[in-house]
Amino acid sequence: MIKILLADDQKLIRGGIRMMLQSQDDFEVVGEAENGAQAVEMVLTLQPDVVLMDVQMPGLDGLEATRQIVAERDCVVLILTTFNREDYLFRALQAGASGFLLKNAAPEELIGAVRVVARGDALLAPELTRRLVDQFVARPATSQRPDLLDLLTEREEQILRLVVAGDSNAEIAGKLFVGEATVKTHVSRVLNKLGLRDRVQAVVYAYETGIVAPGHNAP
Repeated sequence: MIKILLADDQKLIRGGIRMMLQSQDDFEVVGEAENGAQAVEMVLTLQPDVVLMDVQMPGLDGLEATRQIVAERDCVVLILTTFNREDYLFRALQAGASGFLLKNAAPEELIGAVRVVARGDALLAPELTRRLVDQFVARPATSQRPDLLDLLTEREEQILRLVVAGDSNAEIAGKLFVGEATVKTHVSRVLNKLGLRDRVQAVVYAYETGIVAPGHNAP
């Protein structure tokens, strides 16, 4: 059972999302918060697996609440907002959010997104993913190899490039002729060595540091 906390200052929106999520046998909505401060407090008491977090709320906003939750608890945050803005996306990733979805997403997209972040993967709204990549394409390429990459083995760097290319663990396993559990272990080691939270941050890191040039496919 995936335990979910809803954080949104609009009661009507919370009610609609609750009804949608509770139609799933493996979802349990354990609480509703009206603002960021309340969400942080309720995470401590209710211990949800996933928080669906709005951005603009009175008092403590959703981005700062996300930062506090991720820093203090073993809980993932999925940002759910009406604002299709890159600055919110960047700040959400910096705060440690595992996903970013727009409120105009179809119900099945939201349900799928909750399951994705609950199992430890990351998800971005398709509309913003394209624009995120475009931001990196516009930046000058760098030929400097970050020192942190020297911590990776040859196989780990190969897996990092495949993660950045968008391959799932199963797809990477098929390409490298290894077990999916082995890939999962390698991915975890890569994230730990580079100090990254999840696959989304790995993509951002790879483009920012020039490990992968925009428009190039991983080998």
